[in-house]
Amino acid sequence: MKKTTFLAAALLASTSLSASAETLRWARAGDSLTLDPHAQNEGPTHTLAHQVYEPLIIRDMTGAFQAALATDWAPKADDPNVWVFNLRQGVKYHDGADFTAEDVVFSINRAKSDNSDMKELLNSITEVRAVDDHTVEFVTDGPNPILPSNLTNLFMMDKGWAEANDAVTVQDVEGGEKTFATTNANGTGAYKLVSREPDVKTVMTLNEDYWGKDEFPLDVTEIVYTPIQNAATRVAALLSGEVDFIQDVPVQDLGRVDETDGLVVKTAPQNRTIFFGMNQGADDLANDNVDGKNPLADKRVRQAMNMAINRDAIKQVVMRGQSQPAGIIAPPFVNGWTAEMDEVSTDIDAAKALMEEAGYSDGFSIQLDCPNDRYVNDEAICQASVGMLAQIGITVNLDAKPKAQHFPLISGNETDFYMLGWGVPTYDSEYIFNFLVHTRGSDRGSWNSTGFSNAEVDQMIQSLASETDLDKRNATIQSIWDVVQEEQVYIPIHHQVLNWGMTENVGIEVSPEDDPKIKFFELD
Repeated sequence: MKKTTFLAAALLASTSLSASAETLRWARAGDSLTLDPHAQNEGPTHTLAHQVYEPLIIRDMTGAFQAALATDWAPKADDPNVWVFNLRQGVKYHDGADFTAEDVVFSINRAKSDNSDMKELLNSITEVRAVDDHTVEFVTDGPNPILPSNLTNLFMMDKGWAEANDAVTVQDVEGGEKTFATTNANGTGAYKLVSREPDVKTVMTLNEDYWGKDEFPLDVTEIVYTPIQNAATRVAALLSGEVDFIQDVPVQDLGRVDETDGLVVKTAPQNRTIFFGMNQGADDLANDNVDGKNPLADKRVRQAMNMAINRDAIKQVVMRGQSQPAGIIAPPFVNGWTAEMDEVSTDIDAAKALMEEAGYSDGFSIQLDCPNDRYVNDEAICQASVGMLAQIGITVNLDAKPKAQHFPLISGNETDFYMLGWGVPTYDSEYIFNFLVHTRGSDRGSWNSTGFSNAEVDQMIQSLASETDLDKRNATIQSIWDVVQEEQVYIPIHHQVLNWGMTENVGIEVSPEDDPKIKFFELD
């Protein structure tokens, strides 16, 4: 109650800003986890960072590549193991320091370090070198045809600023560390950080010296970003005019918002799949009632659970039609996705037969860990799944909590059964495999909390970064998916659909990455 009141007060206090049409009051369910740009590979965290920091390459609001801090990039003519990036000249950080190749070298090496949640994207890079102030070479372990795709959320930091503020090392989020970079920022982006109150409000103002002032609308001169976890409160803020733009209109309120004078809802498929992970690798589970063994280690149990989930019912009842049932954890945007793998059906009788065959005809109980402020109707999806799994004898105890408490359970291997959603900013299956399928280790598999480990699959995943024969590469991708699907490593639920709500004077289309870059917004 205190937190809700505090948020409401913060919103009301910000309404005075609406006197200027150049202020955008923006809300969504959850906040950024940190301002350290390399500490967390998480959508809302990247989205906030994109306003202040910049990568070498961005994706525009349609998902297409667009030059950012690099003006062009290509493999070196005489060495296919080297990518050459030419940097934009005349760019300055918010504190006035020049952006140079030295900052790129520093940022990439920082993002490759142990604490970074971005290191899997950079595994193929063996060296980054500054040729001169505005030319950088990336040396890779074999030709890497998709390296640029891995850099669209890899933000550039000012080396001098990091050194001066003891922020050279990436924040250890799992260890509970807070650094200067956790709540402070110095980027090259279109907006400068004014104030930051985690989970309450973040204010940014237009960077008057932004290099892109002649390339982007930049109609918004001030951003007031407010996380509002409660769906009803979030919608009420939009309906009352306290905010101008919300990223996650609850599906039950779509009609209400769209029919309100002065408001519009814009909808599009998202490049993200929602699914359940299962700890199949442990000898015994901490959160079940089976002593001495792990029911999830039996593939038949995992297959039965997959068959018990009625995705069509979730789509119609929980999501009000706003989802696409999934049979694979890759969304249709991604290279490697096929319609055949995405087919799925519910079969309770077959699921019960598999449970009996596996020796669990009487079922078992287990805890499901679920976020309640990250994905569209995340807790409601989990609640519906509890009832579905009960039909095959599995008693599920649901534990839903904010993402800031949920995600560490996955990254720390402290959950046996959990919900996760995965977007694919590279639009390629390798990204999914590196984070979710590869054996968990120091440089890959950081979000694979299933315990799945297959040395042959690991080798195939590693080969993708340097395979230039695209037909051969795609054949390898399919081989990996064959194993993932056959072993039922995950239980796909659906591909998420985005619903953005906004005042009619806000001109922007929905990004498949759910990452509004405010510099693209136009205000009528």
